[in-house]
Amino acid sequence: MLKPYWLRFHRWITLVFALPLLALILSGLVLSVEPLAQRTRPAAPVTEASVLAALQTFDPQGQATGLTIRTYDQLMTLNGVGPDGSVDVSLRSGEEIDEPGWADWFGTARQLHERLLLDLGWLVTASTIAMLVLALLGVLMGWPRLRNTLGGWHNVSAWVFLPLIVLSPLTGLAIAFGISFTPAAPAGARPARLPLAEAIPLVARAHDLSDLTSLRVRGGRLLARVYVGNRLTGVVVTREGLATPPMNWPRALHEGNWHALWGSGLNLALSLVLAGLWGTGLVIWARRRFRKRNPRARLAAA
Repeated sequence: MLKPYWLRFHRWITLVFALPLLALILSGLVLSVEPLAQRTRPAAPVTEASVLAALQTFDPQGQATGLTIRTYDQLMTLNGVGPDGSVDVSLRSGEEIDEPGWADWFGTARQLHERLLLDLGWLVTASTIAMLVLALLGVLMGWPRLRNTLGGWHNVSAWVFLPLIVLSPLTGLAIAFGISFTPAAPAGARPARLPLAEAIPLVARAHDLSDLTSLRVRGGRLLARVYVGNRLTGVVVTREGLATPPMNWPRALHEGNWHALWGSGLNLALSLVLAGLWGTGLVIWARRRFRKRNPRARLAAA
């Protein structure tokens, strides 16, 4: 009895949030392959000596606030140095470079995914909630009928991928609201900032620096993000050594960093399904609107 109302709400919510949802889906599609791309092996070994040499060359004063390593672009970026606030260093030659690469695409996609390229985080949150509501309305409309039509494929695809369709916005909202299911860091005075030149040897003793993706201050702590196997793990770096905090599972599941291969694959599949649902849903709505405005065409088809 209520199905026509659920269907109407489903259509109108889709229409209202159509553009921001498309932006989130397409940017998520690009970002879904980043964990897999990061597992590209560097052209030259990333060693303690090569990283320290780059720091000595481009940050002799020890003012760098962090670094990132992007093996798919064969570059290391030092943050907090140089006239532009960062310096890109080639992993091949150790020289400064200024070339566009995949990191630019991933960075733009991340800004689009988190803020729609503007200060519109509130709209991203609202659109994420709308995606959950759309999934709920789809469930309330009941089991789909197996029909070889556009609507049939739309409904069956939504039901088959329903767990992922629900999990993705749920974990996105958890990230937006700071929910990590990890204990809060103990209160107290923050330790003095550890220079990168001192932190790199500590990380290199326990991990291959080719697996390091970033080293930067997070929440008052120097945090290294490094791949252990195919899982991206956070490691707190202090003068006393390394400590591994509990996994932030909402972020790991949302970004696919729980496993570079499977996480990227599932997120890629989900993005393609969501794009298909977005497109087929609008086509179905447009067809029905056209039929209502053209009764002659409807009668001729009958």
